[in-house]
Amino acid sequence: MLSRDIRRSFIDFYAGRGHAEVASSPLVPRDDPTLLFVNAGMVQFKNYFLGVEQPDSPRAVTSQKCLRVSGKHNDLENVGPSPRHHTFFEMLGNFSFGDYFKEEAIASAWELVTGPWGLRPDHLFATVFEDDDEAEDLWLRISGLPPGRVLRCGEKDNFWAMGETGPCGPCSEIFVDTAPELPEVGFDEGSDSGRYLEIWNLVFMQFERHEDGRSEPLPNPSIDTGAGLERVAAVLQGVDSNYDTDLFGTILTAVAGTAGSEYGRDPEADVSMRVVADHLRAVGFLLADGVLPSNEGRGYVLRRLLRRASRHGMKLGFEEPFLASLLPSLEETFAGHYPELEKAREPSSATVTAEETRFLETVAVGAGKVQQAIEEARAAGGSVLGGEAVFRLYDTFGLPIETVREIAEEEQFGIDEEGFETALAEQRERSRAKSLSGSAMATRPRFGADLAATRFTGYRDLELDARVVDLRTAEGESVVELNGAGLAVFDQTPFYAESGGQVGDVGLLTGNGDEARVLDTFKD
Repeated sequence: MLSRDIRRSFIDFYAGRGHAEVASSPLVPRDDPTLLFVNAGMVQFKNYFLGVEQPDSPRAVTSQKCLRVSGKHNDLENVGPSPRHHTFFEMLGNFSFGDYFKEEAIASAWELVTGPWGLRPDHLFATVFEDDDEAEDLWLRISGLPPGRVLRCGEKDNFWAMGETGPCGPCSEIFVDTAPELPEVGFDEGSDSGRYLEIWNLVFMQFERHEDGRSEPLPNPSIDTGAGLERVAAVLQGVDSNYDTDLFGTILTAVAGTAGSEYGRDPEADVSMRVVADHLRAVGFLLADGVLPSNEGRGYVLRRLLRRASRHGMKLGFEEPFLASLLPSLEETFAGHYPELEKAREPSSATVTAEETRFLETVAVGAGKVQQAIEEARAAGGSVLGGEAVFRLYDTFGLPIETVREIAEEEQFGIDEEGFETALAEQRERSRAKSLSGSAMATRPRFGADLAATRFTGYRDLELDARVVDLRTAEGESVVELNGAGLAVFDQTPFYAESGGQVGDVGLLTGNGDEARVLDTFKD
């Protein structure tokens, strides 16, 4: 089955069972400042699960565009060497908002994978949460799988939570044996090696977790599932790598042809081609969804992906901008399902070319600066480029650390990556402080350890009466009254704090006739 047929078969299967077909939301979340990008199929439905909004239909099916490049989902360095890791991917999902629950979710998933998708039952496994007797009984009864192929797993693998508080519940995953001709091995060994491959996760949202650790049953348990199209395509097309599916074939052929090479001939070049192909997908969809390159936030992620693709292009022999010439192959791959790619063709091409040109100029100038820094360190008897020096090359000349690392390796020199990360963190702290105060502030002030933890209510509240328990000027001076920019700690808050790839909430404080704007929210 081609990827477009897999996608269509999934949507049609659930549409035929009363699910409303919902178009993919843009990669930039609507009205959700807690995420840089949509990173899961359920994001556009979050308010339905929380009960904040009512859906038009109690059932939905989607193929959702997703991007994972930051926080705990940062797979960037694995993209290229790994056959499974991607920045951009599609998540097939069916959802129930208080309608059906475990039995129908399991029965329909089993029917789809063994029916339209044609997978053999004796090649499949199911996992359930270690305490979920109901799910185990349902799998055994519905699928007919022997007990040895329905396995119990712990909270790390088979329990999902939206956050520290809020909706949560056990999961059930479907695995396929990708090498059934070989003797069976233990499930842990097979899943760790990638032979037993997870293709679908069914989340049973049935509890609400409270701040004191209690979990209470939700009045309307819901279903949230996710099946990665790239993995499903690899299984149904009988290939070992997602990059060998038709989702990447057209793009990789275009990359190899433009480079005057052939994919599959040189393992090192293949890694660079995979990086270019993966990042082209992410870049194309980000641009089509209105993101532009910049030095912060979403634009910084886009710029980093563009530059990483360009850097791997250099390894393939490209000395001039080339990425824009590959955009038609992206349109061809997703023809008929994502018309936004074609609509954005001209501005996307212009943006990619301008950004790549600027980066190539940066590298040309910066490479000499790296060489100079190495020679100075070598003359002083060193064999490692210090973290401050690496950061200076990054901050002043715009050189990615990957570029500095490659030049240093060619000179048989090391780089102090830990020192670089420290200098980068300090620079980000200064930048944040400056944006808060309007003037340079060396570090974010530390608040007293005697302060009680702020109670977070943001999963159910958008506004709240709260009490200020600590107040500082932008320079960190403790005050009882604030005029101008500063920092405040509250006893409770609906504001979500910066965490991983998610940005802090913004909003308003009002009281006693006064009003102040919240520019950022972070954890101390």
